[in-house]
Formats: sequence, structure tokens, C-alpha cells
Amino acid sequence: MSAAAPHIPVLLRPLLKAVAPVSGLWLDGTFGAGGYTRGLLEAGADKVIGVDRDPMVFEMAASWRDQYGDRLELVEGTFSELDTYSADLLDGVVLDLGVSSMQLDQAERGFSFLRDGPLDMRMSQEGRSAADIVNEDDETTLADILYHYGEERASRRIARAIVDARKAHAFETTQQLVHVIERCLPRPKPGQSHPATRSFQAIRIAVNDEFGQLIEGLEAAERALKPGGKLAVVTFHSLEDRVVKRFLAARSSTGGGGSRYAPAQHAADPAFVEVSKAIGPDAEELEENPRARSAKLRVATRTATPAGQADRSALGLPAPVPGAISAQRRRR
Repeated sequence: MSAAAPHIPVLLRPLLKAVAPVSGLWLDGTFGAGGYTRGLLEAGADKVIGVDRDPMVFEMAASWRDQYGDRLELVEGTFSELDTYSADLLDGVVLDLGVSSMQLDQAERGFSFLRDGPLDMRMSQEGRSAADIVNEDDETTLADILYHYGEERASRRIARAIVDARKAHAFETTQQLVHVIERCLPRPKPGQSHPATRSFQAIRIAVNDEFGQLIEGLEAAERALKPGGKLAVVTFHSLEDRVVKRFLAARSSTGGGGSRYAPAQHAADPAFVEVSKAIGPDAEELEENPRARSAKLRVATRTATPAGQADRSALGLPAPVPGAISAQRRRR
């Protein structure tokens, strides 16, 4: 990779190895700093369509994008609609889920609990912000967001503290929220995560409708890939990895033979063949990029079976939170 790339793409080496040989038309559904796109182009892809809902990432790519000419096409959009960005079927799709290190490093975007900035967290810079959620949603909705999207066991205590605190002053900055959360939880022991980790994850997921985007993106990838095409997904926490794992298992299944406890399922031709079990970072990558410690890569190959739809009730999706769906999703 060129030294001009500002951030290290997580699990790029094992990803390129798992999908080799790289050729044809690829789509990077989470363009970010362009690390996966550049890796694919340098590994042999004829063309990569880079998609991102954050318009700022394309401004940051202005210094290097022209070196690839018409081999690189950039599209502002969401990966839930990735099957609409090419008239031709794709040879591969890469999805890097969650917030990028580039966004975490920009205090003004409001994603980080370690840097003070406006309480925003919007990847697209449109729709409801994190401040809107913590200042406007009722205590029950806030608690449900923290519990279902962040697996925060102290969700009700934190939600109650947020509602009490906003009576005096509306939340405007990340550190205002961090201080309220810290007062609700014990001081972390060495090696434990920051007390605000789960809450910030949960609110970010609600702001950006990340689980709605995820399942729709996986289904769109199934429609967009040609037979033999590769789907590579990098996850960063157990909730999203569980959804990807169950989606690929369901869409790779031919049905079951049944047992005395359950009837036999109708045999079906699988839409994917899984390439391997989840791949994590090796020691070299962890030394280069500690943020990769929780990352997992899953890769599958598309078959010739017509695209279908997974049973969403079996994918381990967190329970939907009424009122938490962002305005951005309602516009689609």
C-alpha cells in the first residue's frame, strides 16, 4: 500500500488472500479512506466502485483518486443499495462495517468518547444526530437503544441519568454525555474498556440505522454478485458479526433432514458457499493496528442460484427499538 494512505485497512492482507485472484469489477461498499479500494486495484481488479454515505471521504481522496483513471468510480450512497450502482454483475463486494478510524479521529464528527466535539455521529451528515436522540427520546426508548444496540446492562440507569441531566442543560458535546455515563458505572479496571464504549456504540447504531443497512446490504450483495463472485465482510463487534455469520450460514444451507424434534426442511440450492471460518488479525497486524483486535473477516462465494431472501427472524438481529429509526432511513 502507498504511504499516502492515511489509515490502515483492517484485515486487508487476509482479505486479499481469501478472494485471490482479484480481477474484474468490484464494489467497496464502505469506501472510507480508500484502503480496501486501493488494495483491490493494486491486486488486479479491473475496476472498483467505491461507495460511501459520507461525502467528506471523497474530498480526502482527491489527492490520489486520479492516478487510477477510469478504473475507480466513486458513488455517494449506501451499501444497502449497492445492487443499483452497476449495470453489470459484480466479481466481488467488500463491506467494512462500523465507524472508520478516520471518523473516530475527527473530533468534530462526534463519534469518539475520547475526544470532545459536537454530539453528532451521523455518517451521512443528514438526519437525526446523536444529540437529537439523547435530548428528545423518552427514557424507555433510550434504555432500549442502549440495551439492544450496545448490550449495556446498566441501560436503564444510564437512560434515567440522561433524562435527569438534560432537564438542566441540553446535551451538545460528547464529553457532556461521557461524564453522565461515567457517573453511572464503576471506574474500569486496567485492561477494561471505557465506560462509555457500549453506550456510544448503541447511539451510533441508532443514528445510522446500522442493522437495517447491514441486512439490506447483504441481500443487495447477493443480488449484485455474479456466479463465482466473492463477498467479504469485516465486522468489529459481536452483534454485527452474529448477523453476518447467520446470514451466510442460512444462504449457504441446502436445508435440513429433520429430526424427531423438527420436521425436515425443503431442500434448496445454496446462494453462497462459505470460503472459511471467521478470520481474525494475526500478531503482526495487531502490532501495526491495535484497533484490529476485535475485527473478524468472513468470505463467501456466490453460486448460480437466483437471489432470494433470508429469514430475518433467524439472523440474530437486535430487537427493533420503536422511534429509533433515523430520518435518513425513512427518506429511502
